[in-house]
Formats: sequence, structure tokens, C-alpha cells
Amino acid sequence: MTTRNDLRNIAIVAHVDHGKTTLVDAMLWQSGAFRKGQDVADRVMDSMDLEREKGITILAKNTAVNFEGVKLNIVDTPGHADFGGEVERGLTMVDGVLLLVDASEGPLPQTRFVLRKALEARLPVILVVNKVDRPDARIAEVIDEVYELFLDLGAGDEQIDFPIVYTNAKAGWASLEEGVEGSDLAPLMNLMLEKIPAPEYDPEHPLQAHVTNLDASPYLGRLALCRVRHGTIKAGQQVAWCRADGSVERATVSELYVTEALERVSAEEAGPGEIIAVAGMEEITIGETLADPADPRPLPVITVDEPSLSIVLGINTSPLAGSEGSKLTARQVRDRLDAELVGNVAIRVEDTDRPDAWEVQGRGELQLVVLIELMRREGFELTAGQPRVLTREIDGKKCEPVERLSIDVPEEHVGAITQLLAGRKGRLEQMVNHETGWVRMEYLVPARGLIGLRTEFLTETRGTGVMHHVFEGWERWAGDLRLRPTGSIVADRRGKSAGYALIGLQDRGVLFIGPGEEVYEGMIIGENARPEDMDVNATKEKQQTNMRAASAEVLERMAPPKRLSLEAAVEFLREDECVEVTPESVRLRKVELDKLKRQKAARQGSRVA
Repeated sequence: MTTRNDLRNIAIVAHVDHGKTTLVDAMLWQSGAFRKGQDVADRVMDSMDLEREKGITILAKNTAVNFEGVKLNIVDTPGHADFGGEVERGLTMVDGVLLLVDASEGPLPQTRFVLRKALEARLPVILVVNKVDRPDARIAEVIDEVYELFLDLGAGDEQIDFPIVYTNAKAGWASLEEGVEGSDLAPLMNLMLEKIPAPEYDPEHPLQAHVTNLDASPYLGRLALCRVRHGTIKAGQQVAWCRADGSVERATVSELYVTEALERVSAEEAGPGEIIAVAGMEEITIGETLADPADPRPLPVITVDEPSLSIVLGINTSPLAGSEGSKLTARQVRDRLDAELVGNVAIRVEDTDRPDAWEVQGRGELQLVVLIELMRREGFELTAGQPRVLTREIDGKKCEPVERLSIDVPEEHVGAITQLLAGRKGRLEQMVNHETGWVRMEYLVPARGLIGLRTEFLTETRGTGVMHHVFEGWERWAGDLRLRPTGSIVADRRGKSAGYALIGLQDRGVLFIGPGEEVYEGMIIGENARPEDMDVNATKEKQQTNMRAASAEVLERMAPPKRLSLEAAVEFLREDECVEVTPESVRLRKVELDKLKRQKAARQGSRVA
């Protein structure tokens, strides 16, 4: 095999918010990708509006920097477990990884997930201990924890002997010695050249390029992002398109691009090891291969972990449907879901017994909520049901997904969190007190026990706690869980909500709407403090008379309503509830809007029980 020494392909993997995208920013600045004084946004790789708003990376993206005559293709991956499919795809494009770990937080659940995938792919690892300037940094302990993690995941001797570099990505420096402040990122870049192997290829082997991601251009249509394994690909060349169904078609590479900094630049040809974008094949999908027409040899199709959570998405069937969105029909919703399937290998769509609703399966709540949020911004009106876990039959027993949950909380909240998770069938695996007033707790919890946990968790910890979770495996069904101890306040007629009615209701629970808002029968307008649902008239006006009431001098104030985000609304749902999503509003409602039909169904359900 021949090596190509003018190229390196590296993925940056880490837990969410450990500084991957900030480190890529610093590399781009120091490699001269931007001119001096150029106005560049922070975290320039997070280009989606939703990524900037949430402060997380959602899609894997690649960039390229030049260092000492060598081109470094860098893939920036998401740090959230729900977007693990993006990480798995990113790892198929590279020959080594930078594992970023926060100098204070240490390895967290997603660190375990991405490292497991890197070790399975036999990729060499460079450990980057980032944020070493933090006042609560505990570098030596964090490195020990990473070694333990490698041993836990069954790493080989050569994998466990990894180099370590200490960085402050925000300030843009790296050092090979602990406690020594560097001046730039050159020590890290030199280490990448030394430790990450150059791409290997067989000069006698015919062309093979593996499609690992997709993009779209308004002028060229679908773009396939490929890693060239062997041979050379040229613009205008005829290639054999080895499809996922086993068929082979002839196709022409109409345009060929390589990455330089943040730009895609047109190229005449690209050699082995290069990461390229090609146009000309409108129906190409992830995992397919571009090969030599004279000797087509397909590469194995990329596989990712199975989904563990599902949500039913359908058209908006509420009385207010069509008042805010422009895309309302079942055909439009189905076409959009089919388009999502093309570029997102971690999502699946199954038909339901209704022609206007589909079961969308994914890795986690956040991944599904991000899809719904993107669709509402495109003008769709949707109805989304309660998230449900997917079960499996293993050895004749019903099994459900279990998540590894990592929690950081102040010491005084440990009791409340223990009690909260006990009701959700959580098992405490490890508890470490760092003697800084904070405690780290690791639990194994059924995935359905995490639905709606975040809101309660933040309430119990007064907003100070931090929690992360990642898929761990499958275990026996844990039995029934009661996830929400409260009921719903439900409107019993259509009209505009009245301040007089809402003032009378605010003592009964927390309201989600204010006065003057459109409501309809079956719409959930608040959370009842008691476990049962309460049907109320939210449109009742105060009857005006000429008589002066004794209470006229009493000033009644109305508390501001609690406005639920899309994520919080999905977490709030019970089995008989759903969320109505439009470009302008998020409304909670009952699946069955008619009050009498709901009561009849409840009576029948209690008889069966």
C-alpha cells in the first residue's frame, strides 16, 4: 500500500459543549483562512440558525486547513448523543480522531459513545484536554478517568498508549506539558501530522469513492460528499454508481469540489484520501459507492445504531388548522419526511393505521424535536404525539432501551435527585464527590423514565444541575412508570380567553395562556395541581351591572403565563395528549377534543382495568 503524505483526515469528537467547534475556529484563524480584521461569527462551523440558537452542533461538517504543506481535512461532529448517526458517518471519512475532554467535567456519557465508535473502527486517538484555564480544572484526575474509560471499552495496547495535548481553544494555544501556557496551536498540529496516519491506497486498485454524507446546492441539486479510497476521480468522468439495492448504473460527475477552509472550490480531479463533493446523481444516497465502470467494486453500506424512541407526526387536525402555516396536507408532510430520510440515516419513518400520520423513529427526544422545529420553520402545521420507546423481543422476553445518565448537582440536592430517579426505576451505578461542593452521579435508567425528566430535574435543583445521557443497551421491561403527577386544565369551548376567567383559574394550577388568546374545546391551557384533568370555561367574561360590588376596590393581579418551548411541550405530554405545532404557536391539546367522548373512553378504560 502507498501512503499520501500531503494529506490527513481527522474527526474531532467530544461531549456536547467541550469546545470542538471553538477549536476548529482557532485552527482556521491560525492557518490564515480569514484575512486580518475580517468579521467572522464565533463558532463559524455552526452555520444553521438552530445550531446558533441552541449553542450545539447538529450536523457533521468538514473544513480544511493547511499546515506546513500538508492539508488537514477536519470533520467537526455533534456532541449530543441524539445526533450519534452524524458521528458514526463522520468516522467513516477519517483516519484518526482528536478526543476533546473538558479539564473540569472530564469524560461524560457522549465521550464514552464517540470513543467506543472510534475504538471499534480501530482509529488512533489523540487526547486533547481543553479548557485548562478553568479555575476548577482537575487535569490529572481527568486523564486518569480517560484511561479508565479506555480500559472499560476494551481498548488494545496500542490504542491505550495515546498522546496528550493541553489546550485553551478560546485563547487559541496548545502545549504538550501540563501547566505550561503555549503561544499557538502548532504543538497540536505537529502532533496530528506525527500521530494520525496518512491515507493509504493501492495504486493498482480501480476507483472507489464512498458516499458518507449529502448536501444540496440551489444550482446543482444534490451533492454527494465522498471519501476517495482508491484511484482518481475527475470532473466530467463516467463512473459506475453502485446503489444500495445492489444495482450498478453509469453516471457522469458533472461537478467536482474539494474543501479549502470553509469554501468548496471546483477541482479538475481528486486523488485517494481526499474528501470531495460531487454533483450529477440526483438520487444518490448515503453508503453508496462511485467506482470504475470497467471494474465496479462496491464498498460495504454504512450502518448506524438502531433508533430507540418514536413519535407520531401527523397533519394538524385542530379547529385552528390553516390559520398560521402554508403546508398543511398529508402529501406535503410525507414528502418532507421522505426528504429527511435521504440525508439522515439515524431516522426511520413507518406508516400507522391512519393515512395522515406517521411514526418517526430516532435516537432521542432532542433529535425528533429538532426535526419538528425545522419543519415548523419551513411553514408546516403538525400534530406530534407523546414520545414512546421502541421495545424488542430478546430470548422471548420484552426488553426496552436503557440509558446511562450522568448528573452533576450541588451536594444539597442529592436527596431530591435520588428520590426523583427512584420513581423512574433508575439504578445508581456510581457517585463521586469532588469535594468542591458538587457531586457526580451515574445512573442506568429506562429510556422512557427520561421523558419529561429535564423539567422536573431543573425545578428540583433550582436550575443548577447538569444532566446528560447516552444509550447503554437493552434490558428487561421495568414495569409501569408514573412520569407526571399532575393533570391538565382543559378548555371546554371555543372562543377568546378572558382575564376574568383566568384569574379564577390561576389558583388551581399553572396556566400556559394569557387573556385574549384563541382557545378551543380540548385545548390544554394549563397544568392542574391535582392528578386528574379539569374541564373549564376559559372564555367567561365578567357580567357588568350598574351596582357597585363590595370587592370593587380589591386589585386582583394575574400571574404571567408559563410559555412552553416545543421541547418542554413534548416532555409534558401524556398518552391521550398531543402538541399542535405551527410556524407561530405551540399549543397543547387532547388527542380526542370532544369532552363527552373523552369521558366515555375513560370509563371504558377503567372497566377494562
